[in-house]
Amino acid sequence: MIAIGMEGSANKVGIGIMLHPTDGSEPRVLANVRHTYNSPPGEGFLPKDTARHHRAWVVKLVKQALREARISADEVDCICYTKGPGMGAPLQSIAIAARMLSLLWGKELVGVNHCVGHIEMGRLITGATNPVVLYVSGGNTQVIAYSSQRYRIFGETLDIAVGNCLDRFARTLHIPNDPAPGYNIEQLAKKGKRLVDLPYVVKGMDCSFSGILAAVDALASTLGLAGAEQAQNDDDDDADTKNDKPTRADLCFSLQETIYSMLVEITERAMAHVGSKQVLIVGGVGSNVRLQEMMGIMARDRGGSVFATDERFCIDNGIMIAQAGMLAFREGLTTPLKESTCTQRFRTDEVFVKWRQD
Repeated sequence: MIAIGMEGSANKVGIGIMLHPTDGSEPRVLANVRHTYNSPPGEGFLPKDTARHHRAWVVKLVKQALREARISADEVDCICYTKGPGMGAPLQSIAIAARMLSLLWGKELVGVNHCVGHIEMGRLITGATNPVVLYVSGGNTQVIAYSSQRYRIFGETLDIAVGNCLDRFARTLHIPNDPAPGYNIEQLAKKGKRLVDLPYVVKGMDCSFSGILAAVDALASTLGLAGAEQAQNDDDDDADTKNDKPTRADLCFSLQETIYSMLVEITERAMAHVGSKQVLIVGGVGSNVRLQEMMGIMARDRGGSVFATDERFCIDNGIMIAQAGMLAFREGLTTPLKESTCTQRFRTDEVFVKWRQD
């Protein structure tokens, strides 16, 4: 059985094709292509511009994916698309494209929760059995554990997502958005040597990032480190020796250390609560090597292990939508054409995980 997945909840449009052999052997990735809309440094991506990008690229990527998979549209069993959560206009563009292909090809539709797509792809690639899931991306921050055919949310952000915090600080420093602002902050943070004190906000199982962002933004402005004029100093190896004040690299380093420490704390608390020794990190921020290192230290101290994927499967992609969609399709959970809508708000724990019986 073959599923085509269509993802476009944010600034990436991705098409993936997944094969689930009927003999019960491991599913295989046949194609996984995507294209990213990048705004200029210092700017975020607007929904209307992102939607226009997705509409321009979605058909090209579908054709490319079919060529790479070496299959025809007749061999596809279902068309899976991101129903939500995400940005409204980009989601609408992908939902319309999915309905178009469904009508043209005469195939069933499956609306997929974006967060569940990340989880199911992470479980497949890493082989994690029943982990506590840390889902961290530009739009979501959640600590999740499975129970009774639902992915239960144990903790989450109270305001902005961790990825959004990183992205917005990248705008303050005018760090380029290509290939991703969070990735570029990670590279700059590797040069940081001084840990600057920033707010640390954990409330039970929940986190808050808006106060940290406000504090580090104000510090960057006070120190004269914000803006395009300062971006040229990022590669200056002697920047930290010219004066006694923190550098841009120090601020990136401090921001990462603080917010990742918060995430490690609430994840460890969830592991203790459910008695799990496994952590699965999913979402675009999950590809951050420093976050994986910090989580690994905590997990090893508990006699456990950390599972994570690389940017092919961590960052938004179509193959994760195909995987979760095929699991639902095989259980008869399809989406009628008249109900093939999308929504900006679609919580992880709303999904009935019929395909899991453990």
